[in-house]
Amino acid sequence: MNAEDLLREISDYCRATRIAESTFGRRAVNDGKLVSRLRFGGRITIETANRIRDFISAHPPGTNGSSVIIERKAAGAAPAPGHGSGNPPGGKPAGDQEKNFRFFDNRQKYLLFVNTCSEKWMIADRVSLELGNIHPRPPAVRLFDAGVGDGTVLTRVMRALHDRYPAMPFYVVGKEISLEDVRLALEKMPDRFYEHPASVLVMTNMYYAEAPWLTPNSVAAATSLVWHEVALTGTTSHEFERQITGLQPFLAENWKARVSPKSGNPIYEKPVVLVIYRDDHKFLLDSVVPRRGHGRADYDLVMASQPYRARASVDFKAQKVLAPLTRGLAPGGRLIGIHSAGKDPGLEIIQRVWPGENPFVTDRHELLKATKGELGALARDFNFNAYADDRSIFRYDMHTLPNEISSSIGTSTLFAAWNAAIYVAQIEDQRLEGVVGDRAYLDATRDVLQKHGALWFHDESFVISRKRD
Repeated sequence: MNAEDLLREISDYCRATRIAESTFGRRAVNDGKLVSRLRFGGRITIETANRIRDFISAHPPGTNGSSVIIERKAAGAAPAPGHGSGNPPGGKPAGDQEKNFRFFDNRQKYLLFVNTCSEKWMIADRVSLELGNIHPRPPAVRLFDAGVGDGTVLTRVMRALHDRYPAMPFYVVGKEISLEDVRLALEKMPDRFYEHPASVLVMTNMYYAEAPWLTPNSVAAATSLVWHEVALTGTTSHEFERQITGLQPFLAENWKARVSPKSGNPIYEKPVVLVIYRDDHKFLLDSVVPRRGHGRADYDLVMASQPYRARASVDFKAQKVLAPLTRGLAPGGRLIGIHSAGKDPGLEIIQRVWPGENPFVTDRHELLKATKGELGALARDFNFNAYADDRSIFRYDMHTLPNEISSSIGTSTLFAAWNAAIYVAQIEDQRLEGVVGDRAYLDATRDVLQKHGALWFHDESFVISRKRD
């Protein structure tokens, strides 16, 4: 059994038994970091592999879907010596959370959140502040969005970019694994090609370590790469819209994802690069349009807005997301990272339902330190800017009518506020099943709204910049 097969078996077992991977490691071989080390290339002996397989065989999933050892524990059996439960407030196992949940891929929560809260607006405003600090060089201003989502932030930043650099060509790359989000983002782009015709837009579903360069890391992925160029004809937004809408069959056929047996997260079935530009500007953009097999990063600005789960380990965030994106910066380029920070009424709602719950486990200072360590000697080429709280931390609100929050709050408003709170706190559906059976969660939401007269959340930002030549 190779490491990948073993990891897949462990991951399947943990999902079936509803225990954390760290718990599995402690129970099976007295090593809570077993799975994380395997995932990042660590090796184990044949004896350890046999112990793992023996443990799985000896403790099959119980009749209710939970592990036999967890059933015994729930019935009152004392844990084995040295194997304390380690459960944080709220009843979740310590260590890694369930890997088969990505809060930003839960469509209903996501769409309701982005349409009832101002986060996208505020993030775009915060990112746009950095445009005055970048130093573009020919042949284009280069922008990378490390998570396009529905395209609201990217569209707003492109407008701000046009306002500042109306005559410069733009090279914009957006990473997004979700087919639905790619569709939503592309719907917003016809006006961008009309206002700023010297634009090259690239959409890709590659990993963070691949997308900036548009180059898959593995030979197998490279051989299956789908590279598609679209030269838009015409001069009106309507003509561009018709041609972009005509890409739907291509997207449906190629923009497919599957669940990773290692992490439980969506990963691409095959890498895709979609390049769009205006045909009447093809001559001008010849040196800007990317070429297959000749990937180049060198971005003037990288946007990394909510690119990872809040509960993910700081090492994972630094190694898998921030360090690769940082390497893609051009001299003078800037990466702005943004994530949820908590300490707001939204978290207060969560803690009234799950006392002590706090998913925001790492702040910007820890992330910058870990990223600097991950870059090693290369870190000397960068500045790591955490900034003071008054610049780093910003607030966004849930939209409500002036008199909507009063002694009597409508059910739809309560549902929207509850949805926003559980979305931001990244509460898994399995945990929600235990609290939505009665009105206690709505009562908690109402109490917090009436206490503060509104609902808002805090995000925090940080900047990594490459030193200029």
